[in-house]
Amino acid sequence: MASELFSTAIDRAVGRNLSVLDLIQAAEAIRLSDGASFVATLYEAWVRHNPDNPLLYAVLFNFGVVQMDAGELGPARDSLERAIALNPDFYPAYVNLGRVHERLGSAAAAVTQWSAMVDRLAGVTGSAISHKTTALNQMGRVLEAGNQDEAAESMLRQSLDLEPVQREVIQHFLALRQRQCEWPVVQPWDRVSRSVLMEGMSPLSMAAYADDPLLHLAAAWNYNRLDVGLPVAEPPMLDQARAARGERLRIGYLSSDLREHAVGHLTVELFEEHDKAKVELFAYYCGIPSDDPLNRRIKARFDHWIDISAMGDAEAAARMAADGIQILVDLNGYTRDGRTKLIALRPAPVIVNWLGFPGTMGSPYHHYIIADDWIIPEESEGYYSEKVLRLPCYQPNDRKRVIAPNRPARADAGLPEDAVVYCCFNGLHKLTRFTVERWLDILAQVPGSVLWLLSGAEGAQAHLREQAAARGLDPARLVFADKLANPYHLARYPLADLFLDTFPYGAHTTASDALWMGVPVLTLSGRSFAARVCGSLVRSAGLDDLVCETPGDYVSRAVALGRDPAALAALRQRLEMNRGNCVLFDTTLLARKLEELFQAMWRDHQAGRLPQPDLANLDAYLEVGIFADYDQMDGTGITDYPGWWTERLAARHRFRPLPPDRRLWRDG
Repeated sequence: MASELFSTAIDRAVGRNLSVLDLIQAAEAIRLSDGASFVATLYEAWVRHNPDNPLLYAVLFNFGVVQMDAGELGPARDSLERAIALNPDFYPAYVNLGRVHERLGSAAAAVTQWSAMVDRLAGVTGSAISHKTTALNQMGRVLEAGNQDEAAESMLRQSLDLEPVQREVIQHFLALRQRQCEWPVVQPWDRVSRSVLMEGMSPLSMAAYADDPLLHLAAAWNYNRLDVGLPVAEPPMLDQARAARGERLRIGYLSSDLREHAVGHLTVELFEEHDKAKVELFAYYCGIPSDDPLNRRIKARFDHWIDISAMGDAEAAARMAADGIQILVDLNGYTRDGRTKLIALRPAPVIVNWLGFPGTMGSPYHHYIIADDWIIPEESEGYYSEKVLRLPCYQPNDRKRVIAPNRPARADAGLPEDAVVYCCFNGLHKLTRFTVERWLDILAQVPGSVLWLLSGAEGAQAHLREQAAARGLDPARLVFADKLANPYHLARYPLADLFLDTFPYGAHTTASDALWMGVPVLTLSGRSFAARVCGSLVRSAGLDDLVCETPGDYVSRAVALGRDPAALAALRQRLEMNRGNCVLFDTTLLARKLEELFQAMWRDHQAGRLPQPDLANLDAYLEVGIFADYDQMDGTGITDYPGWWTERLAARHRFRPLPPDRRLWRDG
């Protein structure tokens, strides 16, 4: 039953004595007392009975917002179109009308609306600039989602021309340049400085840009400080997070990727191998709605599956606290759909960074990072804010992964029958100028060989072929593989002779997939987390001799193997022999060792030894680190990394000394 407030407001709307201000105030009160459907009815009545009101366009805009929120997209479109017809200079209506078209499945119509708005914004006023950047950003977002990378980059560049300090826009702008293999990635112009671009780069993009773990740490800290920020809610009480003697530890896994996704493929058998006598498993899922076979398989192994996608951060944190979670494992980190603002509320006594993000979080609330001896050697621990704990091999694997029964022939994939096929199925955003130059050197020294890459945007593929042609190589020697469902993708791996890794962001899931399918992987290990994961996997598969220390070793080893079919065959045979007993594919061992780490973490907590993240001096490290130009050097030539950093910090220290109680260098 409608409230008296609603009835009175309707009578006044029909009687034409409800002002626009009174209408807006009444609508908000009715929304709280009666619900959104009554608000829509009120707006509809007002619009119908006040057609000559000079502010009708603004009311139609509000009505359109209400209709959008209710999912009534057709009527919302009509209301917003009427608003624009009445006042073509009312720019918020263009923004929302574009969003309606996007939700109706017409990205082109959305872009048309935003373009029309941009064209009308000729005046240089603060409001006009704000509206124009909003429209440009909306167009960039939609074009990026539609894989129209070049156009998306253009929109975002125009937006940054108007307002340079837009961190989210910079993150997408630089990621688009990486995805298109546009080098240099960081290319300042008169309106946007190098420091603004570098300080705005996302931690994930930074991992692909530079093999510089101290810069990664500083960038992660800066991202956490500015993009995650301080929580706006109070942290929940953790009274339930206690363990009685002999009680199972309550472990929460937080992830958006427990589905048909690389993380889902890696973790599914781990969850199946967990000892339910030792751990009680809670999944906190924050991803897109999913019911694929992998998602169902993962769900079946958890004691509790809680979908928090629709929950706010405070509500989700309270749920975790009520569940008594003792150790929360963050499987996202700074990746898409991660919930770091939720983790900032400290919903569990112990918080762990593992698997989803290849590096340190630089946050005040991630206590541990899980790695292994190769990925984070003892002397590199100072490059991480978390305490380092180690597994025999960092990455879990699924030994039950589904492989399509019909194996394709080389001709089916557009590959030559009697030539050496090098492959790399890493995303094109991981390619740098230096990696591609090494690959082209290898092709030049192994006649007839081809490089088989995962497809990407047309512009990126064309750019890579241009690079080959500039070196005097036939561009057709770069063959691009269409993206396929995982069983079919795995089935085609054996068509390749040797997987060539990228640097500094190397192969992770793609490497273990190749090794499982019997394809040897050649990698170059650097200093940073992302640059050492592949080396860990290759070593754990028993192929230590394929982990190179220098770019020269990498190229010469790839050439030697390409010229020696017998050596490649021997590597395949070693992989086949090792697959059943190597550490890389011993998921049972990993599960037991991970449970031991959980027990050690909880003992630390109970004894008051919980580590506190080390965030010292990171402002100084960021200030110094952003001026290293990794578009011009890949860092492999730095032989004394601590000395290189110490010299640069000392130069800064002469002009801007740190307080006496703050040390200059982070101890390893």
